[in-house]
Amino acid sequence: MTDTVIPSGKRLPAAEATGLVLRRVGMASFIGTFVEWFDYASYGFLATVIAVVFFPGTDARSALMATYAVFALSFIVRPIGGVIWGHFGDRIGRQKTLSLSIFIMSASTFVIALLPTYQSVGLWAAGLLLATRLVQGFAASGEYAGAASFLAEYAPDGKRGILTCLVPAGEAAGLLAASLFVAILHGLLSVEQMQSWGWRLPFLMALPLGFIGIYIRRKLDETPHFKMLEQAHHVPQTPVVELLTKHRRELVIAFGGTLLNAVGFYLVLSYMPTYLATELGISETAAFVGSTISLAVYLGSIFLMGALSDKLGRKKVLMVCSVLFAVLTVPMFALLSGVVFTGMNSAGFLVILGVWSLFGALLSMNGGTLPTFLCELFPTRVRFSGFALSFNSANALFGGTAPLIATWLIGATGSKLAPAWFLVAAALVTFAAIAISTAGRAGSALKDE
Repeated sequence: MTDTVIPSGKRLPAAEATGLVLRRVGMASFIGTFVEWFDYASYGFLATVIAVVFFPGTDARSALMATYAVFALSFIVRPIGGVIWGHFGDRIGRQKTLSLSIFIMSASTFVIALLPTYQSVGLWAAGLLLATRLVQGFAASGEYAGAASFLAEYAPDGKRGILTCLVPAGEAAGLLAASLFVAILHGLLSVEQMQSWGWRLPFLMALPLGFIGIYIRRKLDETPHFKMLEQAHHVPQTPVVELLTKHRRELVIAFGGTLLNAVGFYLVLSYMPTYLATELGISETAAFVGSTISLAVYLGSIFLMGALSDKLGRKKVLMVCSVLFAVLTVPMFALLSGVVFTGMNSAGFLVILGVWSLFGALLSMNGGTLPTFLCELFPTRVRFSGFALSFNSANALFGGTAPLIATWLIGATGSKLAPAWFLVAAALVTFAAIAISTAGRAGSALKDE
C-alpha cells in the first residue's frame, strides 16, 4: 500500500490491514455484491414467468421484450446513481455509503415480491414493477464500485488483484445461488404455481440477506486510504467536478474498458438461459442446469485470474481476454445454434455445457481483473466517483440493454448469431481502450494523487 502525498509535500505512512481486518472487509464486500446480484439475477432468470404475470395478452416475444425493457430501463438511473453515490463515497467515506446502498437495494427488491399482478390491477402492475426496479437500479449503482474501492484500499499491493476479485466472486455467487434457486423452483412447482406465487420467493429473501450485509458493514472502519485523506484535510468538495475536469481521459478508458464486461456478463450469465430456451428449444430445466455449471466455472476461475493479474498486470490479462472473445464468440454461438437437443443426457447437451463453461472461463478473465484495473486507474480522491460513473454508464447503455438488444437483433435479422456479433464489437472496443491505458501494469500501486 503506497504512502499518501498531500499538497504540502509531507507523506503520510500507509496503514497495513491485519489479516483479521482483511477477512472482515472481504466478507463485507462479498455479501453486498452477493445480495445485489442474487436479486438482479432472479429477475433475469424469471423473465419468461414475469412476462406472463405482468404482460399477458401479447405474443411471447413481445411480452419477453417488455420484461427486458423494464430490466433495461432500471439501468437508466445507474449513471445518475453513480454520480450521487460516488459523491458521497468520496466525500463522507466508503463505509457509510455502502451501508446505505445495500439497505435501499434490499428493501426495494423485497417490495417486488409484494407487487400486484396484471390480473389484479391491470397496467398499474407494470408501472409498479418499473418503479421498484428504478429504485433498485439506483441503489445498485453504488454497490459494485464502492465494494471494489473499499476492498482495494485495504489490500496490499502484491495481493490487490486476488483480494479485490472477492467483489466479482460475490457477484457470481449471487448469480449462482439465484440460478440454483430458480432451477429448483422450476423443478418442484408447476407452471401455474410459478406464475401464481413461485416467482415471488427469491425476492422475499432480499430483506433478511440485506440486514446481514448491513450488520457486517457497520462493524468495519473506513479504509486506510480515505482516512489519510481526511487526516490531511484533502477530501474533495466536489469529486464529480474534479473527475470531469481533470480525469476525462481516464473516464473514457474506463467506459471502453468496461464495455466487454457489461455486454458479456448479461449475455453469457443472465440472458443465455432464456436464449437457449426460447431460440434453441432447450427445456428451461436444462438451460438452468447449464447456467449453474457455467456460473460455477466462472466463480472457480475468478480467483485464478485475480492472482494472474497480480503477476502479469491487469492490462495484459484484459487485452488477452478481449482478443479471445473477438476470435471465439461467433464460432461458439454457431456451435450452439447447430446443437440438436434431445435431453439432458444427450451429446447435444454436453456440447452446450462445454461451450457455456468456456464462455464462463473467458468471462472470468475480464470479471476477475476489471475491478482492480478501475481502482488503479483513478486516484483516491475520485476513485469511487470515477469507478461508479464509468462502470454504471457502460452498464446502463450496453449491459442492462444487452438482453433486449439481443432479442431484437434476432427478430430483426432472423439470425441466431446476432448476439455473438454484438459481443465481438464490445470486445474490440474494450481492447482498444485498455491498449491506450498506462494503468494496470504489473506492480501498479493505487494512486493517491
